[in-house]
Amino acid sequence: MLGLSNLIKYHKIPLLFIILSGVFYVSFGYDLERTDSEKLLVLYVALFAFAFQIIKLSGFHFRLLVIASIVFRLLFLFAIPNLSQDFYRFIWDGRMILEGLNPYLYTPDSFIQNGKLPVKQAQELYNGMGALSSSHFTNYPPLNQLCFTIAALFSGKSILGSVIVMRVIIIAADIGTLYFGKKLLERLKVPSKRIFWYILNPFIIIELTGNLHFEGVMIFFLVWSLYLLHCGKWKWAAVVLACSISVKLIPLMFLPLFFWWFSEHKKDASTALSMTKLLSFYTIVGITTLMLFLPFFSMKFINNYTETVGLWFGDFEFNASIYYLAREIGYAITGYNEIAIIGKILPIVTLIIILGFSFFKKNHTIPKLTTSILLTFTCYLFLSTTVHPWYIATLVILCVFTHYRFPLAWSLVVVLSYLAYLNVDNSENLWIIALEYIIVFSVFIWELWQKRKLPVS
Repeated sequence: MLGLSNLIKYHKIPLLFIILSGVFYVSFGYDLERTDSEKLLVLYVALFAFAFQIIKLSGFHFRLLVIASIVFRLLFLFAIPNLSQDFYRFIWDGRMILEGLNPYLYTPDSFIQNGKLPVKQAQELYNGMGALSSSHFTNYPPLNQLCFTIAALFSGKSILGSVIVMRVIIIAADIGTLYFGKKLLERLKVPSKRIFWYILNPFIIIELTGNLHFEGVMIFFLVWSLYLLHCGKWKWAAVVLACSISVKLIPLMFLPLFFWWFSEHKKDASTALSMTKLLSFYTIVGITTLMLFLPFFSMKFINNYTETVGLWFGDFEFNASIYYLAREIGYAITGYNEIAIIGKILPIVTLIIILGFSFFKKNHTIPKLTTSILLTFTCYLFLSTTVHPWYIATLVILCVFTHYRFPLAWSLVVVLSYLAYLNVDNSENLWIIALEYIIVFSVFIWELWQKRKLPVS
């Protein structure tokens, strides 16, 4: 009782903002249509303002911040996601596996059009996921599929039950990120309070816990891997990094950035030994990843999976920046949408940037490594044809370990991309997208100019 009275006495204002945040999160989760743009923007911006005040005024009362972050997530527990319909496909895939079917080998369309209902509530799930998802093969890696299967196993015929189980998994992953992120920050001798820029960020709470995007699970494994690497447990770090890749493929593009970690690490005795460790690290990552994919392996799986992943570069468009500029130039020159050509060129440019950061920047400390990962993934998103809001989550956690803060600004303004849902065909207003990226690029360029003066330890 004494502790509670002291908490109320000395933290009245933060507690007030926590209560207000709770009310707004409930409204967001249970009383918001994604077409209601005014309410969406008001709730979202207000929650950012409240989060800033909670972190600023709490005096780093660790227990208070942890409890608040968990409570905010639990408020969404029984809510059906209202900004994304991807969860219907998650449930479909999980129930497919429980029925003994390989989700990588069939599209939902292939069943429904033949009058077959392979899973419980198939028609409802099919209608919910939308035509874009139902017409393509699944692209979710095996550990992601494991989460879907666990949800199917414990939820029976209940869609809400599946949502709750998946939400609990994502919340548990965020708690794990809090734990290992704080420990890593402490080992780096930087303020551990930084981790709450991620944990209490309304964008993270809404997109991951609220909308059920499994970037949160991928991020948990990524942060855990970085912590193990910093502790010198590089073999286990490789295994855990493979788990991150097996949730989302994104960390695959980070692998070249580890090139200098072993060759420049102070514990290494020779170049030959460091190269052996580097190759061993890559081998462990590769073998572990392949083993996780093995239960689903077949030649048809390879064809379907590569085809689906390739669609993100050659067919899909959403919330892009540089690509949209290149597309307009293509229209002006040829009169057509040249996504087929541009979508092949931009990944090559991204690869060149990644290789440049890998071989010409010595990423042999965690701050340098995370800075390189942050900047290369930022370039990847800037050059992508499709940038869904939840992709920014990886940038938000990485910036915690660096001098950069532009991902925090992006996590605020990315909500503008949801205004596309105002239109019947979900078409984007390019002026609104331009506003989003003018803000993001302005902060990004300013920080590049400022941070070039600061040493990265």
